[in-house]
Amino acid sequence: MDENIVVEMLLNKNHKDYPDLAIIVSDVENLKRNLVLFTQVKDLKIPTILAINMSDRMKYKGIELDLPYLEKHLYTKIILTTNRTNSWIDKLKNLISNYNKLPSNKFMDPKLIDPEYFKNLQRTFPKQDLYKLWVVICQDANFASVDKNFLDTANFETKSISELKRLQQKETIKRYQLINNILKLGQKVDQSKAVGFSATMDRILTHKVFGYLFFFLILLGIFQVIYAWAIIPMDYIDSTFASIAQWVKINLPSGAMTDLLADGIITGIGGIVIFVPQIAFLFMFISILEESGYMSRVVFLMDKIMQKFGLSGKSVVPLISGVACAIPAIMATRNIENWKERLITILVTPFMTCSARLPVYLIIVALVIPNETIFGFNYQAVALMSLYIIGFLAAIFSAYILNMILKMKKKSVLVMEMPNYKIPLLRDVLYTIIEKTKSFIVEAGKIILAISVILWFLATNGVGDKFSNPEKYISENIELLSEDKLQAEMAAIKLENSFIGNIGKTIEPVFKPLGYDWKIGIGLITSFAAREVFVGTLAVIYNIENYDDSKGKKRELKNIMQQETDENGNKIFTLASGISLLLFYAFAMQCMSTLAIVKKETNSWKWPVLQFIIMTLIAYIVSLIAFQLIN
Repeated sequence: MDENIVVEMLLNKNHKDYPDLAIIVSDVENLKRNLVLFTQVKDLKIPTILAINMSDRMKYKGIELDLPYLEKHLYTKIILTTNRTNSWIDKLKNLISNYNKLPSNKFMDPKLIDPEYFKNLQRTFPKQDLYKLWVVICQDANFASVDKNFLDTANFETKSISELKRLQQKETIKRYQLINNILKLGQKVDQSKAVGFSATMDRILTHKVFGYLFFFLILLGIFQVIYAWAIIPMDYIDSTFASIAQWVKINLPSGAMTDLLADGIITGIGGIVIFVPQIAFLFMFISILEESGYMSRVVFLMDKIMQKFGLSGKSVVPLISGVACAIPAIMATRNIENWKERLITILVTPFMTCSARLPVYLIIVALVIPNETIFGFNYQAVALMSLYIIGFLAAIFSAYILNMILKMKKKSVLVMEMPNYKIPLLRDVLYTIIEKTKSFIVEAGKIILAISVILWFLATNGVGDKFSNPEKYISENIELLSEDKLQAEMAAIKLENSFIGNIGKTIEPVFKPLGYDWKIGIGLITSFAAREVFVGTLAVIYNIENYDDSKGKKRELKNIMQQETDENGNKIFTLASGISLLLFYAFAMQCMSTLAIVKKETNSWKWPVLQFIIMTLIAYIVSLIAFQLIN
C-alpha cells in the first residue's frame, strides 16, 4: 500500500505532494546497490541530489571517491554526509535552494531493456514519458490518477506477467552494468589501506590461503564440540526413553498393543530423539556463524572454488544451505537465471551433508572410530568433518562433469553485500535452534512413527514352524542356557523367520558384498523414505531381538550393535563395514521429499529418476570398493 502511494505520487505531476526535488541517501559501503534506486528516480525526470552518508568511514574501509567524475556521469550533485559533524549541512541547503540548476539528464535509455518492445510502446503512446509508462506497466494495481488500462488499446503484442518480471530483472542488470562501469573509475576500494576490526578480520578470513585454513579449523572445532558437549544430554535421553519403555511394559496390560508401544513406537522415536542434542548444537553453531556475518565470507571464499568447477557464485548459497536441508536449498536455486546452471546445482545439492544424515553418521562413527585424540582433536570429530568434506567434494566434482556434458556457455554472477561483523543475539540463535530442531523432530517423527509400526508388525509376525516354535531350532543344549540366553536365542530365531526377516534375507545378497547383513539392508531400504529412519529402524529390530537383561533394562542400541555378529561369529560392525556404510550414506539419494522437490523444480520426472539411479550406483560402487580394500 505504501509503495503504491509513493509510486503514484512520483508518476503524477499533478499530485499535491509531487516533489520538486529528491534526495537519495546512500551508504558509502553499499554505494553500488543504492545507486540503482537513485538512477530509477533520476529517470523519472525528478531533480535529484545524491547524499553519500557515513563518509567518515571511507578511510577505515580504504574507499576513495572521485566526486567530479561521479557527478558528471551520474548527472547530479553529490554531497558527503556524516552524523559526526554538521559541516555538510550548509552545502546541502545551498543545493536544495538551487535545485532548478541540477542536471536534468536521464541516466538510462529504457530502450536498452528491450529495444523492440519499447519502440512499440513509444510509437503507440508518443505523448507518454517512456520510463514512466514502463513503471506503470510493471505495477500490480492501478492508481487513482494513473490508469494502465490504456494498454488495452495497444496495437502490438503485450507482455505476460512472467515476461514483465524477466524484463524488470533485465532492467536491474542493465543498471548494475552501467553503474559498475562508472564506479570502476569513480570509486577505488583498497582493502590493504582499510583499518579497523572489520577490515583486519576480512583480510584474514577471506585470505586465499588462511581463509580456508581458518574455516577448516572452525569446522573441526564445531564437530569436536558436538561430540564432547552432547554426551550428557544424550545419555539422559537414552535412559529416559528406556525407562519409559520399561514402565509401559510393567504397568500396562501385556499384549500386542503394549509391545507395539514399548518395542515399536517408543523405541523407534527414542532412537532418533537421542541425537537431538548434537543436531541442536550443529544448528546453534550454524546460526552463530550466520548472525556474526562470517557465513557471508564463507560464501565469498566458496565462490572462488565454484568458478573452477563450472559453477558460479549463485550456486554457493544453495549448496551451503544444503548442509541444513536439501529441500529449501534446491528451492533457493530459483535465483539462478541460467537454466543449465540451475539444473546442475539442483542435481548436485543432495551430495551436501544434510542434518538427516547426521544421526546415521554419529552412531556409525561412534561404533567404528576409536574415541581417541590427535593434537587435541577427537578422531570421531575428524571423521565426521571428513564426511562433510567428502559430500562437498562430491558435489563440486559432479558439477564439473555435468558442466562438460551440458556445456554451459554463460554463467551467473554472484552479487552480494558483505554485512558488518556483529555479536549474535541470543534470542535469534535460540529461535533458530528451537525452530530447526522442532522441524527435524516433527518431520522425522512422522515418518519414523509410521515405519516403526510397520516394522514392529513385520518383525513380530511370521509363518512357519521356526517362527512358531523357535526353541526346537536352538543349536545349543537348552538345559545349559540361562533364562536370559535362552530367551535371546529364541527372539533371534523368531526375528530371522518373521516377515521382516524373510524380506531381509531375500535382499541380503545385494548388500552382502558391501559388508552388510540383512538387518542393515532393511535399514537401508526403509531409509530411502528419509535417511534418519535408518537409526529408528535398527532400534526397533534390535529391540525386538534383544530380550531384557537380568536387571530388567534394555541395553543401549550402540552396545547391541557393537556386539552384533554373523552366523560365523564375526562382528557385523567393523571398520570396513562401518566406513562402507558411511560412504553409502554420503553418496546415496535417500530422501523421497528431495526427489519430489526436484521433480517440481525441473517440471519433469526424468531428472529426479536419473539423479536417484546415478547417486545410488555411485554409493554402491564406492562402498563396495571401500569395504573390499579395507577388509
